[in-house]
Amino acid sequence: MKSVWGLVRITLGWIFLWAFFDKLLGLGYSTLPAKSWLAGGSPTAGFLKGAAGTFAPVFNGLAGQMWVDWLFMAGLLCLGAALVLGIGMRLATYGGSLLMLLLWLAVFPPKTNPFVDEHVVYMLVLIGLYGVNAGEVLGFGKSWKKSSIVKQYPILQ
Repeated sequence: MKSVWGLVRITLGWIFLWAFFDKLLGLGYSTLPAKSWLAGGSPTAGFLKGAAGTFAPVFNGLAGQMWVDWLFMAGLLCLGAALVLGIGMRLATYGGSLLMLLLWLAVFPPKTNPFVDEHVVYMLVLIGLYGVNAGEVLGFGKSWKKSSIVKQYPILQ
């Protein structure tokens, strides 16, 4: 059963890594090549400009700002890499949950359900993965926790 949690962790990590590479390179799935980050597009502009709902004015104002783009892309890359490798699960849980909360607030209330959408589900999965030590199964979590840098800075677990 533990290997299932390892596979869930890797799969969720791949979702975030794929989003990063698609927005960076414009692989043609969610992002066209002409709108990729490397082609001068903004990875946050479309989603945040399209935010509608309670907090829309806040998120519309953040759309396309360079610092928001950099934070978002760094978050996708770090979160995806941590989950795929099984390292830094504590930070991945905190950072990923914050990212999911912000994305959920941008669309609150969701169109298809008054409260729950995929962002809430991803947040709960992240918390669950950390809770069952999923980074130690099919990942480098055990050896990562034994490393000197993690012993010096336990937040890196």
